[in-house]
Amino acid sequence: MQGRHAKNTQGGQSFRERARTAAQQAGKKGSTVSFADTFRETRGNGRRRQRPDSKPRKPRKMNPVKKAVNNWCNRLLGVVSEGSFDQEEEFASHKTTRDYICNTIGTGAWGMVFPILTIVVTQLCGVEQAGMFSMAFIIGTLLMIIGNYGMRTYQVSDIKETHSFSDYQISRVITCIAMMAVAYVYCGIRGYSEQMFTICMGVCVYKMIDGLADVYEGRLQQKDKLYLAGISQAFRSVVVFVVFSLFLLVTRDLGISSIAMAVAAIATFLVLTFPLALLETPKSRRQSVQSIIALFKQCFPVFIALFMYALIDNMPKFVMETALSYDNQLYFNALYFPAQAILLTVGFVYKPLLVRMAQMWADAEKRNRFHLVILAIVAMVIALTLVVIFLMNWIGIPIMSFMYGVDFEQFRGLSFIMIAAGGVTAIIDFLYQVITVLRRQKSVMKLYVITFGFSLFVPILLIDFTGLPGAVIGYLIVMTILMVLLVWEYISICLDLSKHPVSQNPVSVSVDE
Repeated sequence: MQGRHAKNTQGGQSFRERARTAAQQAGKKGSTVSFADTFRETRGNGRRRQRPDSKPRKPRKMNPVKKAVNNWCNRLLGVVSEGSFDQEEEFASHKTTRDYICNTIGTGAWGMVFPILTIVVTQLCGVEQAGMFSMAFIIGTLLMIIGNYGMRTYQVSDIKETHSFSDYQISRVITCIAMMAVAYVYCGIRGYSEQMFTICMGVCVYKMIDGLADVYEGRLQQKDKLYLAGISQAFRSVVVFVVFSLFLLVTRDLGISSIAMAVAAIATFLVLTFPLALLETPKSRRQSVQSIIALFKQCFPVFIALFMYALIDNMPKFVMETALSYDNQLYFNALYFPAQAILLTVGFVYKPLLVRMAQMWADAEKRNRFHLVILAIVAMVIALTLVVIFLMNWIGIPIMSFMYGVDFEQFRGLSFIMIAAGGVTAIIDFLYQVITVLRRQKSVMKLYVITFGFSLFVPILLIDFTGLPGAVIGYLIVMTILMVLLVWEYISICLDLSKHPVSQNPVSVSVDE
């Protein structure tokens, strides 16, 4: 017995000693061994006797995902132990292909959260509850414009850092606080039930984190590390989806699941987005009150334009909330999701071309090519809209009925109208960017004011008269009015410039705009 104890002196190490040894070995720079593997190896020393003829085991190769997670955990532990974000940057910049792929994945994941969660809620809680969740998500997305304040494009194009990153951070905290204050007041004024209030506030906290994270992801893009911003956005979206779905599956309580979604979003921000931006970008200079005020002034016109457009776009849904039951919210949004695919697809095509279009416009000899690009994009939108209508008529309706567990055959005609409206909104989005390239974006404000006036009474009249069909038809009418006004504005600008040619400089346009 005495000899046996003598052989196992290493096995008698305390848990704390083994953990300390494992942490030291896993923390070595360039180490590919995880803390858990090192701890297991340390714990097993002296306990397993190796056969004399056995070959030494080859070290196991860690899979890339596990390695990345392990390295990131080590960096976070370094931040906690040192109390500072002053670490050497580990991720390279100027990765154009990676930027495009990761940003597309992140944007796609972010855009798919709403439609997929709506399907999950419909299957687990029914149509009425799904309609309530849809309305809460619409409110949160609209109010997120207050949180973002239209700063992302301005921030990423501020290459010379006229405003420090500290200025952007403080201004974003202010706008996010304002967003949550407006959300609380709005829900109180609407007189929501306790359940709807909880759902709405949970969703708004999640969208507020989206808005807060945007300034840190914008910092990564500003320093030419857009792919890291895409990874951050995708990670947050996937975690939120998984956590919400699991809580809803277990509890069947939409309020609790919405709170869990908000907590998950906060956790992803603290674990990844916030430290990633600070670790992978240069340290910012101190904030300036004057600079923050100037930043609010600079971004105010863009904020107003975005907020007004969002109000116009969502007006039928707010009217329906007052006049119709919540299940109509689900039907409207479910019909809109295929139309939204047109908008997203067109955006992926034309946004990488905006800088080149600005250069074409700056060269008077290439302006005919500029107009041809516009016609080509519009033709593509029309063709894509017809293709989506064909697919919806063929297999779209049965697929939607299966996914939602609701018979959408009764809405076949409305789905075609909604897809047409999706094509119109895609053209609107593109024409706004074109007018921005022409440096006439301020003239768009009067068009938004005119359209907003129509959006106040057209949906109300049609919804009161026909219900859900009136909401869909009213949406198409209002969007068509705005599209016609934008086309007229574009033609007027071109005619004016042909009579009074002025040298134009290229416009700084972000692909994220």
